[in-house]
Amino acid sequence: MSYCLNPLCPKPQNTNDGKFCLTCGSKLLLKDRYRGIKPIGQGGFGRTFLAIDEDKPSKPYCVIKQFYPQAQGTSTIQKAVELFNQEAMRLDELGEHPQIPDLLAYFTQDDRQYLIQEFIEGQNLAQELGNNGVFNEGQIRQILNELLSILQFCHTKQVIHRDIKPENIIWRRNNFASNNTLVLVDFGASKVATNTALNRTGTSIGSPEYVAPEQIRGKVLFASDIFSLGVTCLHLLTGKSPFDLHDANTDTWIWRQYLQSQNSVSAELEKVLNHMTESIPAKRYQQADDVIRDLNKLTQISVKPSNHSQAVKPVQISPNQPTNQPLNLVEQELEEMKTAFLTGGNKNTPNPPSQSPTALPANKSKIDEELEEMRSKFLGN
Repeated sequence: MSYCLNPLCPKPQNTNDGKFCLTCGSKLLLKDRYRGIKPIGQGGFGRTFLAIDEDKPSKPYCVIKQFYPQAQGTSTIQKAVELFNQEAMRLDELGEHPQIPDLLAYFTQDDRQYLIQEFIEGQNLAQELGNNGVFNEGQIRQILNELLSILQFCHTKQVIHRDIKPENIIWRRNNFASNNTLVLVDFGASKVATNTALNRTGTSIGSPEYVAPEQIRGKVLFASDIFSLGVTCLHLLTGKSPFDLHDANTDTWIWRQYLQSQNSVSAELEKVLNHMTESIPAKRYQQADDVIRDLNKLTQISVKPSNHSQAVKPVQISPNQPTNQPLNLVEQELEEMKTAFLTGGNKNTPNPPSQSPTALPANKSKIDEELEEMRSKFLGN
């Protein structure tokens, strides 16, 4: 299966793996190695395709970004080329971070510009929300910790993402790790934060549900990314559109009333999220470092199991760390386990048959020994 990358091809699907399109005759391989499989996205300045790299024995997946402006004209084409060169340079530098896709190649072919990026296998947060339901506080904390670290790196490189949303955050499916990691994708809307860029209004780019108010007006700041990440977390906690979570009349967030349980989010995290999503930039966190600092001050919580992609590492209990379960309850449960075993699994037997003192001496001693070992491991004694 191949997909012709010629934008004018009337029938781009090709059932064969040949070198030329059966319909228009265009080359199906870019640089004689990258074969388009299917389109996965389209915007005003180009299209994105899932592809395979046929130059490698394993033929791994990759992503082709084709810069092809829908609007024609010399100035538009020049702008597309400019954006292409800017994104190529940014992606090449940003790809150094393990949670940002690598830039594999960039080139021009048939008067069209192409970027080849690493393919991230996994589900994005929007898909996770749809499949498994709302996220809990532990998962939101983990998402914030990982994404803020990525933003910290990007902002250090003077790059503002400008389009942070659930669809652009992917759980990378790791084959050799116990926990999946988050990857921030789609830097096509990103912008270099020069002195002029920070203070000049221009075209609004981003997804309306998640962008900061100043970004809608064409002004973008590091704090704009922080706002979008905060709104993303509110959506994941409630499952509701960000438009429904904000009262425009009072300019206040009302997301708490949409929680499945009012106690599901601590007041500490609520304060951080509200600070991230302040509508006035000056009142908002200015740097990712500021949010990270406040997150590190939060009280540690136990993480409840969930169906999400193992994003949150289990809380480790040290041998001498007290548990929340009363000791007498633990003792009671262990005693019930022993009784159930000795009575054939029926704890409710009213009058268990009497046994002579020598009926089960060895067995009972072994059970007591095993239960004592379980008790020691659980209680840390």
